[in-house]
Amino acid sequence: VQLQASGGGLVQAGGSLRLSCVVSGRTISQYTVAWFRQAPQKEREFAAAIRKGGFTYYADSVTGRFVISRDNAKNTVYLEMNSLKPEDTAVYYCATGNPILSATRDSSIYSYWGQGTQVTVSS
Repeated sequence: VQLQASGGGLVQAGGSLRLSCVVSGRTISQYTVAWFRQAPQKEREFAAAIRKGGFTYYADSVTGRFVISRDNAKNTVYLEMNSLKPEDTAVYYCATGNPILSATRDSSIYSYWGQGTQVTVSS
């Protein structure tokens, strides 16, 4: 299983970016795919996830601003990020696994990870 994340970049506060995560070796509609992020000198944290049934979950810090979606035909998961803030600056990673519902936000449950894409939001 391989994941390829892309779409990061430099954007001004208030702007938008769309991240993509192309998954190979696994059918994304049968698993959970999540986005995590890690800011400098901080722990990796959960951002959003889309589960097998299509249900979506978000961290409180991104709710209302980020939208996770998937294209089953392309086996790709997207993270649309709007109203970006400087505190959203981080390396964003996509990951896939099969966590139980209560563990959706737990990074240790996910078996496969992409390489990360840098998002920088300037003030």
